[in-house]
Amino acid sequence: MIGSLRAEGRRGADRRRNLELALVAFAVVVSLYGYIDANLALNNKMPSGLLLYGVGFSLLALVLHLVVRRFARYADPLILPCAVLLSGLGLVLLNRLDQSYAIVHAAKGDYQKLPAAPSQVMWLFIASFAAIALIVLVKHHRFFQRYVYILMVGSLVLLAAPAFFPGDTFGAKRWIRLPGISLEPDEFVKLAIVIFFAGYLTVSRDALALVGRKVWGLSLPRGRNAGPVLAIWVVSLLVLIFERDLGTSLIFFGVFVVMLYVATERTSWMILGVLMAVGGAVVVGTLEPHVHGRVEAWLHPLDYYKPVHDPSLISDQPAQALFSFGTGHLLGTGLGQGRPWMIGFAGRSDFIFTTIGEELGLAGVTAVLLVYTLFIQRGLRTAVALSDPFGKLLATGLAAALALQVFVVVGGVTGLIPLTGKALPFLAAGGSSTVANWLLTGLMIKLSDAAGRTTLDPEPEPSGSLAATAAAA
Repeated sequence: MIGSLRAEGRRGADRRRNLELALVAFAVVVSLYGYIDANLALNNKMPSGLLLYGVGFSLLALVLHLVVRRFARYADPLILPCAVLLSGLGLVLLNRLDQSYAIVHAAKGDYQKLPAAPSQVMWLFIASFAAIALIVLVKHHRFFQRYVYILMVGSLVLLAAPAFFPGDTFGAKRWIRLPGISLEPDEFVKLAIVIFFAGYLTVSRDALALVGRKVWGLSLPRGRNAGPVLAIWVVSLLVLIFERDLGTSLIFFGVFVVMLYVATERTSWMILGVLMAVGGAVVVGTLEPHVHGRVEAWLHPLDYYKPVHDPSLISDQPAQALFSFGTGHLLGTGLGQGRPWMIGFAGRSDFIFTTIGEELGLAGVTAVLLVYTLFIQRGLRTAVALSDPFGKLLATGLAAALALQVFVVVGGVTGLIPLTGKALPFLAAGGSSTVANWLLTGLMIKLSDAAGRTTLDPEPEPSGSLAATAAAA
C-alpha cells in the first residue's frame, strides 16, 4: 500500500515536471517571437543576434528546468515558467528601447544612447545561477529559520547604508555606489525582512493575537504587544524621511502588516497598520520636499506643460505615461511601432511598463498582470499547502512582497498612486532587482517543493501502532 502511494506520488511529480517543461518552452518561444517581431518592425529584417540570443536563452531556461527536476521535483510547475516569461519579455522590451534611444540620443551625447539590454542579459545569467545555487545547496526552507536575527541585523544595516553615501539618484537615496558597481540593497533587504518576520511571528503569534481593549468597537492589541509594529512603522518612516524612498517604505511596512494578519487572524492589526501607513505617508508627504513633489506630480500631471508651473514638478514622465497608455488602446500599436522612447530612460526605470501599454495595448497589460497574478497565486497556494507555520508565513510574505512591489510600480506609472521609483520585477533593468527576484523565485520553488512533497509523497504512519515515534514527532 505504501509502495503504491509512493509510486503514484512520483508519477504526480513527473507530470508536474513535464508540464513545467512544456510551459518553459512556451515562454521561450513567446520571447523569441517578440524579439523577432520588434526587430522586423524597427529594421525590416531579422535580428542579427537571433541565433545567439535564442540558443543562450533556451539553454538557460533548460538548465533551470533540469535543476528543478533534479533537486525540487515536487515543486509547483508554474513558478519557473512565469519567471522565465517575464524575464524574456523584459529583454525584448529593453532591446526594443535600446534601438530607439541609440537613434534619438546619438546627437545629444546622452547616456541613454548606451544600451541596457546587454547588461541585463549578464545580470539575468548571474541571477539564474544564484537561484540555482539556492535550490541545490539549501536542503529545506527551515534552514533560514536558524538565522532570522542575523538576517534582521544585516538587513537593517543594508537598509540604512544608502543614507550615508553621497549623491542622490532622481531624488531618492537607495543606492550604495562603489568604484565600478552600484548596489540597491533594499531589493535584498526585502527577502531578509520577510524571512525575519516569518521566524518572529512563528514564535510570537499567540501573544500578538491577544486582545487588549475595545475602542469604537475595534478590538485593539495589548500595548506591549503593539511594540514591534510601532518599531517597524518608525523604521519605515525613517527610510522615507532620510532616503526619500516611498516604494521601499510601503513594501517594508505592508509586508509586515499582511504577515501579521495571516499569523494572528485579527482584523484589528490590518486596520491599525493601514491607519499608521496612511498617517505616516500624509505627514511625510506634506513635510518632505521630494515626496511632496511626487504627490503634486501625481495630483496634477499635466501642470508640467503650463508656462508657469510648480518647480517641484521636475519631470514630464507622469503625463507622458498617460499619453502612452492612451495611445495603446485595446491591442496596441505593435512591438516596435510606438514611441515609448519619448519617456526619458523608460528602459532603465519603472516606466518600462508604459511600453507594454502603448505597443501591446490593454490586452498586453492585462496579460502581463495576469502572469504576475498567477505567480503570486502559486505562492499563496504553496502557503496553504505547507504544514509548518514558518513555511506558511515565509511563502505568504514572499508572495505579498512581490504583489506589493508590482502594485506600487504599476499604480505609480498608471497614476493610481504617486510614483515610487521601484523596479518592476523581472521586466525593468537593474542588477540588484534581477538577482533579488530570482532568489525569491528560488525560495518559492523550494517552498513549493516541500508543499508538493507533503501532498504527493507523505510520510507513512508507523506500522502496527497508532502513536508516532519521537523521531517522527
